[in-house]
Amino acid sequence: MSVIIIAAIFIVGFILQIRLMQSPKTALLGNRIGAAFMGAAIIYTIIAYGGMGNASLWLWLVIGGFAGVSLGHVVKMIQMPQMVGMLNGFGGVASALVAIAGSSLFVSGASWYLWLTASLALSVGVLTFTGSMVAAMKLQGIISGKPVNLDESGKLQQILLLIAAVLVLLSTFITGIYTVWVILLIIIAAVYGVIMALRVGGADMPVVISLLNSFSGVAASITGFAVEDPLLVGVGAVVGVSGLILTRIMCRAMNRSLSAVLTGMTTVSNSKKAENLTHVSNSLEEVHEKKTRGTDIGKIINLSKKVIIVPGYGMAVAQAQGKVKDLIDCMEKAGKQVKIGIHPVAGRMPGHMNVLLAEVGIDYDKLYDMDTINPEFENTDLTIVIGACDVVNPSANTAEGTPIYGMPILEVEKSKNVIVCNLDEKPGYSGVENTLYSMENVITIWGNASETVPTITEAC
Repeated sequence: MSVIIIAAIFIVGFILQIRLMQSPKTALLGNRIGAAFMGAAIIYTIIAYGGMGNASLWLWLVIGGFAGVSLGHVVKMIQMPQMVGMLNGFGGVASALVAIAGSSLFVSGASWYLWLTASLALSVGVLTFTGSMVAAMKLQGIISGKPVNLDESGKLQQILLLIAAVLVLLSTFITGIYTVWVILLIIIAAVYGVIMALRVGGADMPVVISLLNSFSGVAASITGFAVEDPLLVGVGAVVGVSGLILTRIMCRAMNRSLSAVLTGMTTVSNSKKAENLTHVSNSLEEVHEKKTRGTDIGKIINLSKKVIIVPGYGMAVAQAQGKVKDLIDCMEKAGKQVKIGIHPVAGRMPGHMNVLLAEVGIDYDKLYDMDTINPEFENTDLTIVIGACDVVNPSANTAEGTPIYGMPILEVEKSKNVIVCNLDEKPGYSGVENTLYSMENVITIWGNASETVPTITEAC
């Protein structure tokens, strides 16, 4: 069978996997199909390159497989964004290593496009690795999640890109400086990746994770050209394109341009227009006490027939998804209709909230995306916000000049009653104070969600 035909079969399999993973009901099947095709692709590659008798190769496969299975069992769902970031980085460095190994075997007078693609694969792979490691460390809290701008003017990044471009072009006809070429490209790409990831704030990590995922696929696809492997070209292209599409979706959901995210210009606002934003923190405690004294939370809950729950990253940090499940069970037992509204960037990566809630057995049919759930808030008796801030902040519609202005939000303020279970009244990653907290139909309960959510369940 032709190599092209075999590659096409594998590509169709991976596209089928992506298609199935678009629906929660078929995601598990899609994941298994993807794993099966990937395993088959590995075996096919080993056979095609005559590696069946290579003992060291099989040893490393066993070690890698054991490490993957171990990490899958040890890593918690809340740590999944960090895990995905690391895997993106591993994919990038794998492409870089293959590009180095492949180019070291180029014969004298090898085609210029082989050197060109090897150079590009090395650069993108190393950039993906260092950027992903920085992103993972930010998510894990090893380094600050705030934007760190080491290149205020952007000139350093421009210079690095220019030097890298020159080196890539020179590689097409100067092959006598192989070692120097490799070392320089590694250093330049590594530094660029670190600077790029450091400049991004924690709130924009869903975009960065998606982008780095795309980079890992692009690096693999370019490497496929360098080693003349159609399977690697096709599979890498599928990953690269799907990652770019997801990145675009995330940017649109946050109303941010990719360039603004990568330059760290989305977290801190210094616009004069932002000064007109009503600051609610000074009077928030007084408003909270007044509403708490005059409101019977239990009565509101008991009279509510239609309830929407809005989870956010604070729920994940508090590991309160099990408590949310208890609350849902209690309300449904009392005859209430319960739905869950999820913002596209509620967690640290696309689908993070969905995975956390599914982990505790919450039915996928209860999960609704922003566009579907927003029209229902007006007819909802009670909305319960758990650990979400920026994605429910009405200031996104009015506070011009702030980082969240124009960002689509979950319109929870339109509900008849709202209960907010957040850790405190502090602003979210955007730094914009949440005007939701001071509205007349809103009751705030400050504290760890794993402790505050059960108090609502008791009132049910």
